[in-house]
This record gives sequence, C-alpha cells and structure tokens, in this order.
Amino acid sequence: MSSWDIIFEPAVPTALIFALAAAGIAVILYSGFRRARGTPWRAVALAVTLLALVNPTMRQEDRDAVPDVAAIVVDRSDSMSVGARPEEAQDALAHVEADLKSIKGLDTRVVYIDGGAEGSDESGEGTRAFAALEQALSDVPRERVAGAILITDGEVHDVPKNAKALGFDAPVHSLVVGRKNEKDRRLTVLEAPRFGIVDEPMKLAFRVDDTGATGKAQAPVTISIDGQETMKTDVTVGEKSEVTLSLKHGGPNVIEIDVAPGQDELTLLNNRAVVVANGIRDRLRVLLVSGEPHPGERTWRNLLKADPSVDLVHFTILRPPEKQDGTPINELSLIAFPTRELFVDKLSQFDLIIFDRFKRQGVLPLEYLSNIARYVEDGGAVLDAAGPAFATPYSLYRTPLAAILPAQPTGDVTLGGFKPEITETGRKHPVTADLPGADGNSPQWGRWFRVIDSKVDRGEIVMSAPGGRPLMVLDHAGKGRVAQLLSDQMWLWSRGFEGGGPQAELLRRLAHWLMKEPDLEEENLAASVEGGTLVVRRRTMSDTVVPAQVTMPSGKTMPLMLEKTAPGRFEARMPAKELGLYRIAQGELNAVTAAGPLNPKEFADVRATDELLKPIATATGGGTYWVGAKAADTPEVRGVRPGHDAAGDSWLGLKRNEQYLVRAVHQVPLLSGPLALILILGALALAWRREGR
Repeated sequence: MSSWDIIFEPAVPTALIFALAAAGIAVILYSGFRRARGTPWRAVALAVTLLALVNPTMRQEDRDAVPDVAAIVVDRSDSMSVGARPEEAQDALAHVEADLKSIKGLDTRVVYIDGGAEGSDESGEGTRAFAALEQALSDVPRERVAGAILITDGEVHDVPKNAKALGFDAPVHSLVVGRKNEKDRRLTVLEAPRFGIVDEPMKLAFRVDDTGATGKAQAPVTISIDGQETMKTDVTVGEKSEVTLSLKHGGPNVIEIDVAPGQDELTLLNNRAVVVANGIRDRLRVLLVSGEPHPGERTWRNLLKADPSVDLVHFTILRPPEKQDGTPINELSLIAFPTRELFVDKLSQFDLIIFDRFKRQGVLPLEYLSNIARYVEDGGAVLDAAGPAFATPYSLYRTPLAAILPAQPTGDVTLGGFKPEITETGRKHPVTADLPGADGNSPQWGRWFRVIDSKVDRGEIVMSAPGGRPLMVLDHAGKGRVAQLLSDQMWLWSRGFEGGGPQAELLRRLAHWLMKEPDLEEENLAASVEGGTLVVRRRTMSDTVVPAQVTMPSGKTMPLMLEKTAPGRFEARMPAKELGLYRIAQGELNAVTAAGPLNPKEFADVRATDELLKPIATATGGGTYWVGAKAADTPEVRGVRPGHDAAGDSWLGLKRNEQYLVRAVHQVPLLSGPLALILILGALALAWRREGR
C-alpha cells in the first residue's frame, strides 16, 4: 500500500522565513504605493523565494497495515458455574468469535478468569476481570486497541473508577450471562473474633439475606465447630443475628455457619460461612509438688515460670512430720500451707499436677491423693517425675494414685551412665517423635545415671534405658492423662552435661500432651490447602490406615489413599480445584480446611447484574447486553470508525484505528534550487525591464 502527500521541509529557520516575508511584503507594498510598474514581478520573485525556502516535497510512503487488537475476557470464576451459565457463556463466545472473523485487520485475544482454589486470589478480592484485561493488552500500544468484550455474570470486583484508568481509548462492552431479577438466599458474617479464650463465651454475628422471602421470614441455622454440630437456631431473615459460643481447645477452631436452603436458590455455596478462631488458654494453672530439694527441682520451676501464660503453685516438702528437733512451731514457717484449699476446694481448677521426687511422708493425707486420682479420671492430668523413693515403701505407688499410674516399681534402682533411647512406639508418639538428636543408631545427647526399675502394666513406653527398661510411660486414665518419668536425671540435659539434650522441647511437648492440645494427639487428622493442593496428614500409633473420604465444597465425595512418610505418619495430596470448605473423614476422625479465602466476595452475591459494569461501558462508549439461553440474543459485532457510535440495541462496535507501519519513504522536491534561482532571477529581470521602459 502506497500513500502520496506534500510536506514542507524549511531550508532555514521558520522565524527567518517569516522575517524575510515581512520585509519583502513591506517592500512590495511600498513599491505598489509608488506605482512602480515592476511590482507584480517583484511579488512573484518574493513568492518563489519563500516557496523555495519552505522547500515543498512530494513524499511517497510504502505502508504495511497493522491489525487492531481486541480482547475477550471470559469469566470462569465459581459464580459462573451456577445453572446454565457455563454453556451460555460458551455459546456467546462462539457467536462473538464468528463475527470477529468477518472484520478484516483485527487480531483477537481471548483470556479466561479461572475459578476454584487454583485460580482464586488468596486476598479474597473476587473476580478481577480488568486485571486480566490489562495483562492481555500489556504488550499492545494503546492506539492499536480496538476494544474489549467481557463475558461474565456481572459480578466483577475490580471495575475501574473512570475510563482513563483503563490505559486505552476504546469501547468496553459486557455480555451479562444470567437472568434479570434472580433470587437467592445467602449468609454473611458481620462480626467474628479472630481469637477466643478456651471455654469462655464468644459472640458471633451474621445475617441471612433472602431475595425470595417475604415479611419476617425465619431461616434455620446450624453451627458446627471442627465438623461437630454445636448449635441449631432459627434466625430472622434480613436482620443481624448473634450467637454465643465457646472454643473447646487451643489453636485454630474452624467454625461453620450453615443456613438451610430457601425456596429460590441459585447455589448453596453461599449458604455457608466459615470462621477460624484461635483458641487461647487464659492461664494454665500448674501445681508442682516437690518431695525434697534436689538439683533438678530448679529445672521444673524455671521451665514453668518462663512461660508467662502459666500460673505456677509450687511447694517443696522440707520438713516431714516425723522430724522433731525442738524448733518452735511459730518459727517453722511464715504461713500454714493451704493443703485443703489446694487438694480439695480448688483441685479441679488446675490443668496439670506434677509430682517431683515425691515420697509418702504423711504430709498429704490419703484422702487428698484419692481426690487427685478422681481428678485425673474426670479429665485432669498428672506427671510423676520419680526419684529413688519410688522404689521404696514410701513410693507414690503405695497410695490411691496406684489406680492411675501405669508403671509399678520393682524395688530396684539401676545406677550407671546411659543415653535415653526412643522406642519404636516413641518414634510414632507426638511427644517423642523427631526429637532433636534422636536420629541415627545412637542418640546425640548426654547421659543420665539413674533409672527406677518398673514393670509397666498399661500405657505406652516412649523412652527406655538400656536393656529395655521403661524410662517414660504415657497413659490415658478415664478422661484424663498420666505420664511417668522413671528417672530424676533430666536436669543434666538442662545443665549441658555432655552436650545436654532436648529437655525443654521434650517437657513442653509432654505438658501440652497432658493438657490435650490437639496438635499433640496420638490419633490426629489434619488438612490444609497449599498452593492449590489439598494436603491431608494423619498421625497414628498404628502401622496402617484406611482411606480418607474427602467431601468437596460442591458436595462431591471421593476416597483418598494416604501413604506412609515416617513411623506413625501418613500423607496424601490432591488438587483443590474448588473454592470453599473441604471436609475429610477417616474413621472417627474429622478435619476441615478452606481453599482460598474463607468467605470470598465471589460467593457474597451470585445473582447476575449489569449495574457494576454499566458505568465503565457508558464512559468508554460501549454497551451492556444480557445474553439469554439463545445464541441469537448475543449482539452482532461490527467495526466502527473513530468518533462514531460503538454500541446499539442489537450490535456492538470495535474501533478501527487504521494504524500502519512505514516500510519505505520516497521524497521528490517540487522546487529544486536551480529552478528556484532561475524563476527568481527571471521575475526580477522582467520587473527591471518593465520599469526600464
């Protein structure tokens, strides 16, 4: 394609040309005023001079047409999965693409907004159609953009505030898939605390909206925590509702709120909301009873006092009742120790009781020790760190606590250096599994020098001394838990003897297991979504596990086989393509996790609408059209010239920018220098000749 035009390329600065023209015109006017006969020829000479200075040139350009670019954004987010929207969107796309083929000089780019966990944005910002549009046209000069067509349900959450924010000057059209005046019931969380104190009241506020309801309609709501149904209630549609709950354990608690389906439902995905509240224990109350002063006593106290969330009550028996040395009673202590208050009145308020080298000396009556046994069976926790007295007639085992202690002393105490070892059972148990330094054939930690020989009647031996002698035994007693440490030498680790050992980590795990922290349960099922992948992890004391059943947000259920990754550890992964809550069940264990944002904008309102996109369409000269079940409802696509209307009742237009690339340029001066000189001199000569007559 060639193009011809005339251009001017001044030989001298334009200002000089204007100055010369002004001076020449003045001379011509003066000459005319004097009635000089050569004035017309002088005017011709001036005109030729000025024309030569501006240098008119005939230019020929060899051009290659550059196609315009139009973008089609197809919404495949989760709200577009409702009803027949996917099929209608595909029909509309096919109709548009067929029309675009008839427009010459137009390139089309189709970009999809995928839904599900893989395509969702973790920030919960909803459908970002204009971000996808910007990315699709990022390498296209703005003067080549013909326009954009959005095929969506209208629930777009990043609509620009004005047309300038688009970065191009071309119409934006939207084809809205769905039906006008759709009805749906949905649930919205209004107030949800991120943290809550375990076993303390916590308020949760939400609202149920139903576009199909009339009057003061009621809707049944079910609330579950960690997959276990907690409450059922009826709430008034359209009004704020509040419920009071309590968290049962520390760490994340997944709270689900489900409202029953309404009469007119587009989808049930927005009938559910999820809140994750982290349970925090107000204060952990620990009672530490030391039977006698010894080097390891300070270890227990320092460990417990270092945790600001622990309220520690500690007393040491310094003077047994049989000791008589004539010291006056009023000088034995500052106050009388409140044993009745601790072991009768307020015993149930403690989360953990620790006996450190305790021996029966008559300080605590057997009635109090019976209370402790009942306290454990009702859900309490006891840790016995035994000393040499455990192998004597003064043993704690010779009290009512024998009913809950899993290890029975044989009466022998073995002395000599040894390294504590993790048993096969201990490699599975969360208290001792993967302890730092436990790898390899020989543990990489310091030695202990005493173990109380015992016979284990029940429970699990997780640590042992050479010869298979039990060293740490864990057991469930009724609703509570018991741990026995059959040595008083752990303090050597805290002092760094022979390199020390993981004393702080071991005791931390032990205390949390005794207080039933979910992360340290022997049988535990956990799930999470990592980078669009559902990860299911199972911890068990068994060697095999049955397949897990995964219930997806859509309600579809599928089995999932778990593979062994370590002793007592199993894991499985699968793509998390759907956005929402996944439920995993394995036997009596259940786990829940959410893919993407917990309550995404995508499901806040799934009704089709044209209100969000209409302002930007109007600002750019585009149109908004409802696409029905018939392909004939899709408007015709045309090309329009700049400045013309780009939208009609049954058609939409894309701008023809008519851009091109110049392949070659040919220029021919219209007035060359010699020719101009001849014409100027000729005109001046004629002027002189006429005036010479």
